[in-house]
Amino acid sequence: MTEHRLTVRVYYEDTDLAGVVFYANYLRYYERGRSDALRDLGVDQTALKAAGVVFVVRRIEVDYVAPARFEDLLEVATRVETLKGASAEMVQEIRRDGQVLNRARVFVACMTLEGRPVRLPQEARVAMERLLG
Repeated sequence: MTEHRLTVRVYYEDTDLAGVVFYANYLRYYERGRSDALRDLGVDQTALKAAGVVFVVRRIEVDYVAPARFEDLLEVATRVETLKGASAEMVQEIRRDGQVLNRARVFVACMTLEGRPVRLPQEARVAMERLLG
């Protein structure tokens, strides 16, 4: 697997007055995509947190290409671009019927609960390597 895919439906609560997905909600879809990708690969983020390790978004770049609308069925695609000692760069896209509506480059860091960088746990690294594209 080099790309994880999650299907999401656009609900009324996701849209603005024009029925278009509110720009910040794309970040929510991306978070769901990353979380589901890790879960599907066997990474238990609750167990990692109990061990004192969490993932945080350090930076995100988003390109809004075309609008998603109320009732659209979207696909959130997630892949890993690069893995480093304590971080990963991920590329995500939101598509409708194969058309890219939105794309993001997400820089994720692995941190202790106190906010200090820590190496990616081995189980997470091995899992994320399956999404290297």
